[in-house]
Amino acid sequence: MIKITNTLSIPEQEIEEKFVLSSGPGGQNVNKVATTVQLRFDIRQSSALADEIKERLRGIAGSNITSGDVLIIESAEFRSQRKNRENARSKLAALIRKAMIPPKKRKRTKPSRLAKEKRLNQKQIRAQKKALRRKPNQDDFH
Repeated sequence: MIKITNTLSIPEQEIEEKFVLSSGPGGQNVNKVATTVQLRFDIRQSSALADEIKERLRGIAGSNITSGDVLIIESAEFRSQRKNRENARSKLAALIRKAMIPPKKRKRTKPSRLAKEKRLNQKQIRAQKKALRRKPNQDDFH
């Protein structure tokens, strides 16, 4: 079980972990031991998450989700499998915690009277600048 909050946890069978060879620090150990972890979590098949959390998770995760609705998290920051595994699991928990927070509703506001006046004044100034750039009409001289 991966504990997300006091009330929510993800069962182990919903998570698939795969260890692969990693690049980066580790010397010859990099060539011998598969320390990078690829954590896969099928969002669509998850029974632990509510539908609205699944939707927000899809939006938050972005390019880390495959077309089959599988969230892939990779961790290669450490030299040991155990630390990378813990790191990947904590990344998953953080993403789900972030998805659990409902977005704030936007309150519609009107621009203030002063803001409207300022905008119109700026518009007049720009119009005058552009008018001064034009070639004078011959009709204006008669």
